[in-house]
Amino acid sequence: MATEGAAQLVNRVAGMVCSLWVLLLVSSVLALEEVLLDTTGETSEIGWLTYPPGGWDEVSVLDDQRRLTRTFEACHVAGAPPGTGQDNWLQTHFVERRGAQRAHIRLHFSVRACSSLGVSGGTCRETFTLYYRQAEEPDSPDSVSSWHLKRWTKVDTIAADESFPSSSSSSSSAAWAVGPHGAGQRAGLQLNVKERSFGPLTQRGFYVAFQDTGACLALVAVRLFSYTCPAVLRSFASFPETQASGAGGASLVAAVGTCVAHAEPEEDGVGGQAGGSPPRLHCNGEGKWMVAVGGCLCQPGHQPARGDKACQACPRGVYKASAGNVPCSPCPARSHAPNPAAPICPCLEGFYRASSDPPEAPCTGPPSAPQELWFEVQGSALMLHWRLPRELGGRGDLLFNVVCKECEGRQEPASGGGGTCRRCRDEVHFDPRQRGLTESRVLVGGLRAHVPYILEVQAVNGVSELSPDPPQAAAINVSTSHEVPSAVPVVHQVSRASNSITVSWPQPDQTNGNILDYQLRYYDQAEDESHSFTLTSETNTATVTQLSPGHIYGFQVRARTAAGHGPYGGKVYFQTLPQGELSSQLPERLSLVIGSILGALAFLLLAAITVLAPCLAQHTHNILHTPPGLGVKYYIDPSTYEDPCQAIRELAREIDPAYIKIEEVIGTGSFGEVRRGRLQPRGRREQTVAIQALWAGGAESLQMTFLGRAAVLGQFQHPNILRLEGVVTKSRPLMVLTEFMELGPLDSFLRQREGQFSSLQLVAMQRGVAAAMQYLSSFAFVHRSLSAHSVLVNSHLVCKVARLGHSPQGPSCLLRWAAPEVIAHGKHTASSDVWSFGILMWEVMSYGERPYWDMSEQEVLNAIEQEFRLPPPPGCPPGLHLLMLDTWQKDRARRPHFDQLVAAFDKMIRKPDTLQAGGDPGERPSQALLTPVALDFPCLDSPQAWLSAIGLECYQDNFSKFGLCTFSDVAQLSLEDLPALGITLAGHQKKLLHHLQLLQQHLRQQGSVEV
Repeated sequence: MATEGAAQLVNRVAGMVCSLWVLLLVSSVLALEEVLLDTTGETSEIGWLTYPPGGWDEVSVLDDQRRLTRTFEACHVAGAPPGTGQDNWLQTHFVERRGAQRAHIRLHFSVRACSSLGVSGGTCRETFTLYYRQAEEPDSPDSVSSWHLKRWTKVDTIAADESFPSSSSSSSSAAWAVGPHGAGQRAGLQLNVKERSFGPLTQRGFYVAFQDTGACLALVAVRLFSYTCPAVLRSFASFPETQASGAGGASLVAAVGTCVAHAEPEEDGVGGQAGGSPPRLHCNGEGKWMVAVGGCLCQPGHQPARGDKACQACPRGVYKASAGNVPCSPCPARSHAPNPAAPICPCLEGFYRASSDPPEAPCTGPPSAPQELWFEVQGSALMLHWRLPRELGGRGDLLFNVVCKECEGRQEPASGGGGTCRRCRDEVHFDPRQRGLTESRVLVGGLRAHVPYILEVQAVNGVSELSPDPPQAAAINVSTSHEVPSAVPVVHQVSRASNSITVSWPQPDQTNGNILDYQLRYYDQAEDESHSFTLTSETNTATVTQLSPGHIYGFQVRARTAAGHGPYGGKVYFQTLPQGELSSQLPERLSLVIGSILGALAFLLLAAITVLAPCLAQHTHNILHTPPGLGVKYYIDPSTYEDPCQAIRELAREIDPAYIKIEEVIGTGSFGEVRRGRLQPRGRREQTVAIQALWAGGAESLQMTFLGRAAVLGQFQHPNILRLEGVVTKSRPLMVLTEFMELGPLDSFLRQREGQFSSLQLVAMQRGVAAAMQYLSSFAFVHRSLSAHSVLVNSHLVCKVARLGHSPQGPSCLLRWAAPEVIAHGKHTASSDVWSFGILMWEVMSYGERPYWDMSEQEVLNAIEQEFRLPPPPGCPPGLHLLMLDTWQKDRARRPHFDQLVAAFDKMIRKPDTLQAGGDPGERPSQALLTPVALDFPCLDSPQAWLSAIGLECYQDNFSKFGLCTFSDVAQLSLEDLPALGITLAGHQKKLLHHLQLLQQHLRQQGSVEV
């Protein structure tokens, strides 16, 4: 309907068109819009359908630049009959969605204010309604007349933000128009812009409809579009153009990116590592990229360029070893990168990089030869020494290999023997090993006397095997003699004072001539072993003076004949007394004086006891310590403290956890895991310790027991008692630190080394335990659970008593070690510890055999009640077994004290022949001896099965090789035959001979063999 009102409306709106173009330009910058329909700037007839006809008018107007544009207007409020409503529909053409999942519509319109129209009755509106419907095909011509009756989906009711008043009093459509002057007279006209969206769209296209129900409005421009996220380069990946989601602004559509050239996806969840899924970027409903997942990394040999848009090759001279977005790095020392895109810098000629070296490590070379080889002859062995190479090749993993050659006649080291030298025999052995040595010395044993050898020491490191040249080496001619004496087997303490220690030792097992003198070497354990001192003694006893009070010293002895010094024996450690304490052994010349004084005071003492006994009785239970030199000392029982924590603070040293480095687990105790660790308090050298940490969440009573045992151990300082280093109580977990005992419990240590020690060495081990028990008994301390398992051994074969304060859990816990009075009445005394020590002696001499073998607990009880005692282990000297029987006296008053046991061991060490002395049988009551559990011979069908049953299966092949296939053949063996069978260990020989006697006895009963 082309009326004057329509013309005025269109002309009045025309002035707004220029502003519309500006808005469209700005919006196109903010988001990428895929246009589906746009009436902006249309000059020809658009031709949308209306209902009823004439309900909407399509008119043309001129903009401010005199350009023609088409608009739609509806204004029928004033002409409507009173009480009737308006229902004017306007429908667009069919709009192809072109892949869009959601459509957006931007409307530019103007609305007249109802107040300016002078219409009453509530029929005027300032809103209109927006609808859409989807279709697979455009409507057919026969349905055009009924399009407004189809099922439409409402989008929203559109309201104007600003409405404008009329410029005249007329309420007609024509009166609502601006007039012939167009944009020049548009004062008061307000242009509204509204944007809505609808979807999701699933069919080929859709229609949009506008419903007017009584408004006076002009629809200036309609723009239908969809949002699209533009193609983008981000995080070294390209992402394609992606349609926004059809579900709305909060929904996301994932786009998979492609890494740029020379880039690869980073690993999922691990930034900086390659090898993961392709990166993803998400497009939101408004066409904006967000929520990046993953990214790409520049490949090895490439670095970032243009921010995060490209990866370029590393130039010559630099490299990049791994994928990442960091720049290339200069080549490490002694390497170069001659080509671009280098992932690693090859080494210069003569230098190498080990397989374990990272690409950023400098290239290194093999070391030069060791310097200044020299050796010390030690009998049939020698200690070879050398100094470090002058050049280490730039590495810290220096190792040494030793090559041994046996020659005929005198050879020059550099000559290699000219064909007269060959590889050393298998009997030559190296301690600690022949290859891979970390220290600049090695003990070479098994050398033949007067045979010339060439010993070559090679220096190698982690790149030596990569070099085409053989390792650099130094060589030396050596020769040995067997005329020097063997090692002194053991050293033991005779007496000590605060500034001196007296020690003694037996002769070497092989003297190889007359012993001229002995050389004693000693050093303070708190200092480096290289700061040692020596003194010479013509006897097997020496007193070392000018020592520091309370310090622990290490001792070694070697013997000398006319052929030279023999090797040093093993190290042993003894401690001087603290300052002010009396000597543990007074000089013999004072004995008469002391005896006279004691005799003179005896009468006075008896009288004093009569008078003072009642007074003394009132105080005895309160005494915890007696000052040094005034009598027996007593240990402090931590449970006597009202506050157990106070006992811990007074009796154990608190350690700062910062000084502790915890390493691997070495066992599990009753309170938690036991770990090896390092302790280095400020100003002291580092030491290896054993660390027991209390289980997390332990009850308070368990914590007090845990720390109470440490408080007991901390009161004792003796070379043969496990040393407490300190406790950690001010932080969690609670920890107890003790010295580290490398070889573990004594019983398992002996089982692993059966037959490897002489009788004197075993006696020395027992003597150390007895000395510790003598020390504990001087404090009136009862161990209660003494056994070989409660004694620990360190790398110097020193035995140390442990598990102090560990009460046995019930009377049967240590039944095999318990004295009769403990079994019967639970009464623990120093005498019951002596009984347990006798069982420990039997364990040592049997190399860790279980006491009473496989007898049941009840059988053990019956045997002890019937006064049966354990027999001597195979090879046990008679003197030692008699000492065991003394400790097993039923009457505890007749058992020896620990000081008597120590004196007996000292005598055996000084005079080894006393080990074989049987003693006077009349001096002790005879005791029946148990018989070991006999083998079930009928079940043993071969000598190989017999060897397995007695624990010597390692010799089965030797027996088969010599044709010992029947028991009759085996029964003919004697001690002289055993070396030929390869049985050279003394302990194994004694064990085999013992079981040979039982085998012979069995065969005699069967009448099968003549022996």
